[in-house]
Amino acid sequence: MTAAKMIDDRLVQGTTRRGFLLRGVVGGAAVTIGLPILDAFLDNNGTAFAATLGGGNLPVRFGTWFWGCGMIPDRWVPKATGADYDLPPQLQPIKDIRQHVSVLSGFNVSLGSRGNLPHLSGNTGVRTGGAADDWLAIRAPTLDVLIADAIGGGSFFRSLDLSADGNTRTSYSFRDGRTMNPTVPSATEFYRKIFGGDFNDPNKADFKPDPRVMVRRSVLSGVTDRRHALLNSVGASDRARLDQYFTAVREMEDKLALQLQKPPPAEACSIPAEPAALRAGADITDVEQRKQNHKMMAQMLAMALACNQTRVFNMNFSTAASDLRQSGNTTGYHQITHEEMVDRSIGYQPTVDFYALRNMEAWADFVAAMAAVKEGDGTLLDNMLVFAHSDVSYAKNHDVQGIPMMLAGSAGGKVKPGIHVAGAGEPISRVGLTIQRAMGLPAESWGLDDMTTKRSVSDILV
Repeated sequence: MTAAKMIDDRLVQGTTRRGFLLRGVVGGAAVTIGLPILDAFLDNNGTAFAATLGGGNLPVRFGTWFWGCGMIPDRWVPKATGADYDLPPQLQPIKDIRQHVSVLSGFNVSLGSRGNLPHLSGNTGVRTGGAADDWLAIRAPTLDVLIADAIGGGSFFRSLDLSADGNTRTSYSFRDGRTMNPTVPSATEFYRKIFGGDFNDPNKADFKPDPRVMVRRSVLSGVTDRRHALLNSVGASDRARLDQYFTAVREMEDKLALQLQKPPPAEACSIPAEPAALRAGADITDVEQRKQNHKMMAQMLAMALACNQTRVFNMNFSTAASDLRQSGNTTGYHQITHEEMVDRSIGYQPTVDFYALRNMEAWADFVAAMAAVKEGDGTLLDNMLVFAHSDVSYAKNHDVQGIPMMLAGSAGGKVKPGIHVAGAGEPISRVGLTIQRAMGLPAESWGLDDMTTKRSVSDILV
């Protein structure tokens, strides 16, 4: 009898394809807690599921991470290639996760006979292998959709599409220009999506779970008895992992509870005149608030991935024409990229540099959240491939040559992390083709028109 059979089937439900769930009740309504992959589910090597669970390798996930308005090339692109690449100023925020991140520079989007529609042409060139100069002119699915079609069927959600800016329309995932995948725009709504799947009132057709109630009473309270029984039925390492996991869920609930509470009185605060009504889906534009919302969403996404709720995701830190701003400043990042003069004493736009650094700090937060989750004999990030990219390189010129890209994770051992590859003007579609092959798709070629390619970026493949 294997370790996996030591767990009572009445406690844990699920399969290696659909994930494992602990079920319970809150206020008479059903709730579920997805479980991380435990040693008790694995073989003796910790690299595959136990034979009694059907065997098979641990799931490999794919996701994209997007930020708008690129970077300043001289301050972002490493000079050295390979594993010992240097960290220019705008890559300094990734120093603690550098071993997990590969930098891809110098790959170009070809516009062909089309014009460069700012913030669209470059983005579609990266994600579909062909630049479009109009939304309705998008001719192919984005690569995340192709990958979700191939691997997304074995999880609760075929894909999870997220935006940290509060806007459901901040999405760059689509089958064509008419079919965009809307995003979950906040940590609170994402929490509801993950933990509210079974929380339904049969008497209310339009009922939506109230996250305030769920946080106060805690999803964990609904599975308390089964949680304790499960903790008593696994080994020491699994028990420690479950303790860490349930503690992380509780901490996340506490953070969300604070967001949903009225703040305490502030004596020096005065109420200003009522502002104009916010547009629907108004963005969270303050860069520090955006980073906070994004970090919480990243931590919850790590839980969702570890519990096999999805195998494909898209995380958007900002829009392509990035609306980020500093507190107290009404001028946004995108506008600044065009209006700020280059400071000749330092050779670059200092405020643009500030925002570029904040983007990379958020990226580092995201990768760190994935690397913090232990899975099998490694981490969640080891069984992922995250493709980060922007829509332009130098935003002041809307340049689509050398759009910055990065990869994090090793796709279950198929990709080499922690290297710099200089593309030397090669088609950017080579990167998308490489990603599809790393994720197991039998893609002979990819791209459109003069960006069609059959060549992988072999440097990053094992």
